[in-house]
Amino acid sequence: MEEAQDEVQHESAADGDVEDNDDHHQTTSGYSPPAEKSLSDIIALDAEDESLVRYKQTLLGGNAQPTGVDPSSPNVVVTYLAFVAEGRDDVMIDLTGDLATLKHNEFVIKEGAEYRLRIGFRVNHEIVAGLRYYHSVHRKSIKVDKTSVMVGSYGPKAEVQSFLTPVEEAPSGMMARGSYKIKSKFIDDDKRSYLEWEWGFAIKKDWA
Repeated sequence: MEEAQDEVQHESAADGDVEDNDDHHQTTSGYSPPAEKSLSDIIALDAEDESLVRYKQTLLGGNAQPTGVDPSSPNVVVTYLAFVAEGRDDVMIDLTGDLATLKHNEFVIKEGAEYRLRIGFRVNHEIVAGLRYYHSVHRKSIKVDKTSVMVGSYGPKAEVQSFLTPVEEAPSGMMARGSYKIKSKFIDDDKRSYLEWEWGFAIKKDWA
């Protein structure tokens, strides 16, 4: 499992108006993503540099060969999102089925509770650079919060890989209680969107 990295962007309505622009697609001025290379090209590149060879071995986890999946399948497949809170069973959201039903099946979060999100995904063919998880939170059709988390770069593996986001705290107080809708995206440095989905939760005084 990968631990959360340092680059996290978070903005709430308490910090001012949360705009509707898709700023999760913005990049640092002067930065352009590296040219896309095949897995075999990356393995062969700088073969004489021992430090780079060790880095690529770490990234690939010893898997320098194709994962055996259908060549026509997507390079990145997002499989699940889990809500993780200490002392509670994880709430698993399957992202391989009918996504349209997810926003109608909200679960309960206790106000003020600390939680994290675990994202499960499979990389099938080529190394993918700069994966990022983004979501915006809406209440009564008004955007009240948005979060963008850098997930990192991953090589192809047969098994599902996962990433755990930093700890967040659910809002608390009578005014915060109610239903929320979340619009999530899983994207990369090239602004390629691998999955977009909506889900929901309800903030209540207790877990029940």
